[in-house]
Amino acid sequence: MSNNNYYCIIMAGGMGRRFWPYSRKALPKQFLDFFGAGQTLLQQTYDRYRQIVPPGNIYITTHRDYRELVMELLPDIKDYQLIVEEERRNTAPSIAYASHVIQKVNPDATIVVAPSDHMILKMDEFKEAIQKGLEFASHSGELLTLGIKPGYPETGYGYIQIDEEKKGDFYKVKTFIEKPALEFAEVFVQSNEFYWNSGIFIWHVNTILKAFHEMMSEVCPRVECDEPDFSACPNCSIDYGIMEKANNVYVQLCDFGWADIGTWGALYDASPKDKNRNVIVGSNTLLYNCKEDIVVMPEGKLAVIQDLEGYLVVERGNALLICKKDDQNAIRKFVNDVEMKFGEKYS
Repeated sequence: MSNNNYYCIIMAGGMGRRFWPYSRKALPKQFLDFFGAGQTLLQQTYDRYRQIVPPGNIYITTHRDYRELVMELLPDIKDYQLIVEEERRNTAPSIAYASHVIQKVNPDATIVVAPSDHMILKMDEFKEAIQKGLEFASHSGELLTLGIKPGYPETGYGYIQIDEEKKGDFYKVKTFIEKPALEFAEVFVQSNEFYWNSGIFIWHVNTILKAFHEMMSEVCPRVECDEPDFSACPNCSIDYGIMEKANNVYVQLCDFGWADIGTWGALYDASPKDKNRNVIVGSNTLLYNCKEDIVVMPEGKLAVIQDLEGYLVVERGNALLICKKDDQNAIRKFVNDVEMKFGEKYS
């Protein structure tokens, strides 16, 4: 039976620009069915956590543009479970406000904070890990992050270096390292001291609000009220604003088949591949002498491609993108250039 003091905040307000043109402003990646599973990433995330915490204790943070879409996709949630951001200010302000709302409802709450774009392959192990983390955070007074043992030198994830200091099975965090260059990622994987930062956090509501008062005090008066003023908050992630500065951060080492579907490269790594290591998503495709490509076409459209290796071919709506699949920074530049030249017609 779920513990009534356990809560979940699912973050679903991002624009998913790194998945352009498949993910668009009007319909970002969390509202898409990437794997043909019949559920969007947000629906999969909600169903995952409702097996761990009471469904009425799950809160969704999202931008005002997506309010109706969230309610449509998750018809079971009530208005009080929706945290609507009038202005995008990254994850720290929305988590601070959602935590304030939950504390008013239940000052004994312990919260798991989860992005809406993760893939989990081992559900039993995942449930066990989250429940173990909730139990630890409920009485320890520590901020907890979930670390994933790296299977390869991924440069698109952040890394956590663990300290020798422990509390039971939980290691104190020595340092956080943002997306490293390949040579450093290779060293990290070999060292056994570094773990992927999953972006899943667990803490008691009083612990995280105390951290906000100590490290982001300028946010508190803007969000500790009935009508939050997100426009007056700094644009800051919870990682940078709190986790990288706090001295009471611990990591739980996990292995539950995790992938952060944050980039095309991550989607490629997590997807089934043909004999030439190509990934085909939801389309009829004929490939000739092609290797290690991703092809995503609209349903009912045929793609015939020859002599491409390591490319991304994506069409959605009024936009087609063909580029090297591993150059994530290039996609950001493409989106910015498109908006500068054509406005928001294609974004």
